[in-house]
Amino acid sequence: MAESNPGDVLLITGASGFVGSAIANAAREAGFRVRVLVRASSPRTNIASSDEVVLGDICDRASLAAALRGARYLVHAAADYRLWSPAPEDIIRTNVEGTRAVMEEALRAGVERIVHTSSVATLALRDGAPADETRRLSASEAVGAYKKSKVIAERLVEAMVEQQGLPAVIVNPSTPIGPRDVKPTPTGRIIVEAACGRMPGFVETGLNLAHVDDVAAGHLAALRHGRLGERYILGGENVRFSTMLADIAALVGRRPPTLRFPIAALYPIALGAEWLAHLTGKAPFATRDGLRMARHLMFFDDAKARRELGYASRPYRQAIADAIAWFTQAGYLR
Repeated sequence: MAESNPGDVLLITGASGFVGSAIANAAREAGFRVRVLVRASSPRTNIASSDEVVLGDICDRASLAAALRGARYLVHAAADYRLWSPAPEDIIRTNVEGTRAVMEEALRAGVERIVHTSSVATLALRDGAPADETRRLSASEAVGAYKKSKVIAERLVEAMVEQQGLPAVIVNPSTPIGPRDVKPTPTGRIIVEAACGRMPGFVETGLNLAHVDDVAAGHLAALRHGRLGERYILGGENVRFSTMLADIAALVGRRPPTLRFPIAALYPIALGAEWLAHLTGKAPFATRDGLRMARHLMFFDDAKARRELGYASRPYRQAIADAIAWFTQAGYLR
């Protein structure tokens, strides 16, 4: 059990990003001494002045060793979260080899307790019912480099817990939304595009949407109460995509899109968008992997985290409202 005392150092990787910054905020409020590992090129928008900053990279062992020196706890939230890349192998290398380096260096440094931020991308979906932690996905079944990398990294952590005594708990966030989404994430981009009225139509699917601050609180609950080697879904509400778009429209005073596209009809458009992305270097708004995933309702059941960790989540519409308010304040919406 990780009870924070003044001076207890919690190292957070990925703290300049969306989920990582929410974890850092929650950790500060809980009384941890927050240390963050950030790349020199990372934006500092989400880094607090009180945080100890160590420059480095999760694939750089020397910077990891420096960041872990004297740290009692670790949350590994850094990841390359892209659903498309001109070089998919880069995503796999960062998320797998980066995780390997972080965990091996944490063992070497004697870190007392670790939370590894995985994803519901490592779970096999169930048509007709929400998936839970018993639904294990194999890397060969994973769609796209991101999902494949998260499956491999999660299995690596599980093996290290079993074989090397790594003191790690695994959490599987669903789809976080809310403030401080600086990049923004793929779901954040959808919120921005929909709020600006730039989505004339949609493909119907389903997502499990959770407020990023609830997901962050779930990380600390896992640090305190999680069983080593166990996986915990940190989710929210299962929502149809059309419902999400209608709620965004209502919040910004627009009409929701009503044109529903069949998935098969969009494959040529996604192919063209990816081709254009190769030329421009800008991520495509539609991808073939995204369309393959949209064929299934990405619904999940987080009862285990609620039961064992005391996890709780607010209504997803509040998360949408907080996301829109932050995007507006930050100048993404005009």
